[in-house]
Amino acid sequence: MSYEFISGSQAAALAVQRVGVDLVAAYPITPQTAIVETLASFDALGSLGADFVSVESEYSALACCNGAAAAGARVFTATASHGLAYMHEMIHWCSGARLPIVMVNVNRCIGAPWCLDPDQGDSLSQRDTGWMQLYCSGAQEVFDTVLQAYRLSEELLLPCMVVFDGFYISHTYEAVDVPDPEKVREFIGPPAFEAQVRALTQLNIHGIVSGEQYHELVRRRHLAMMQAFGEFETINEHFNDLFGRCYGVIDAYIPAGADTVVLAAGAVAETVNWLLPVIEPVGLIKLKMFRPFPAVEICSLLEDNNIGKVIVIDRNCSVGAGGIFARELKAGLYNMKKKPEIYDLILAGGIDLDEKLLAVMLEKVATGKADHLEWGRWIY
Repeated sequence: MSYEFISGSQAAALAVQRVGVDLVAAYPITPQTAIVETLASFDALGSLGADFVSVESEYSALACCNGAAAAGARVFTATASHGLAYMHEMIHWCSGARLPIVMVNVNRCIGAPWCLDPDQGDSLSQRDTGWMQLYCSGAQEVFDTVLQAYRLSEELLLPCMVVFDGFYISHTYEAVDVPDPEKVREFIGPPAFEAQVRALTQLNIHGIVSGEQYHELVRRRHLAMMQAFGEFETINEHFNDLFGRCYGVIDAYIPAGADTVVLAAGAVAETVNWLLPVIEPVGLIKLKMFRPFPAVEICSLLEDNNIGKVIVIDRNCSVGAGGIFARELKAGLYNMKKKPEIYDLILAGGIDLDEKLLAVMLEKVATGKADHLEWGRWIY
């Protein structure tokens, strides 16, 4: 093993370098800028091995990736917040064109007002665009997930967004196991040029189609994305064989006798994990894959462990609806015969989850005093 003390942003950039992409299209935005700065430094030193295109906007960055990926290149870009919003039209196009593009989004609040703190509303606002979304809770997971995202995207011919919290992960330094490039290339394999071109030709994706043909293409895209659960499991088995680490679409710890679990994604899931020894018997479900949403896996876990209450921590809010993870979970539990109670704790922006806040929420849930939607600043 070769450990490097690096930030989450540097871990993402180093993974891209190890993958051996053909093109990086980059535009800076806080708190993502360190990713493209690191890749630019690799390019200046001659160690990137890819064309580095410094564009004039986030829209242009993804448009550049779109064209290169359509020609069979392996590509990368990264953004955050308003940059992701600016890409919105191209985000739809990349998915509709079935292009295996990997993009990192570093979560940050979307204005108004201006706020640089982490909030998952930027990535979750793109949840219906046809991109797979994978959430990370630490720098090592960022590095590993970028590698896995390329395999997943190229197998399914769908773009993938790797997501992690601004500052909490992007600017925090950890010891990260960075494998040799040869071992990474063994895992990644060559780009699927032939399969990609064949698929694009057969589906007539870049032409003008009828409404009926469009309907069929959307159906195929949906079916392809639903294969992500099984494909991600297969990819992780191979990853574990090579590197000794493995991730599920969800990861869970549920102690004996637990009636309540916390469901969370991103850095806050790691916070809950650290607090588990002082809040037992309470379990944790860490949501790795958000799109497609692993409803079957979560339902099975809750049923098998006879869980009666789920506290969902949402670092986001769909205004007028509530926390997005909680809404997705409620929809996913629709067919369960015995549904657990769902409590939504919203920590929009950079509101910290600490032992006191979590303890108050658990106490309110246990005593029946909790509303089904709670705001983290106002539950004391």
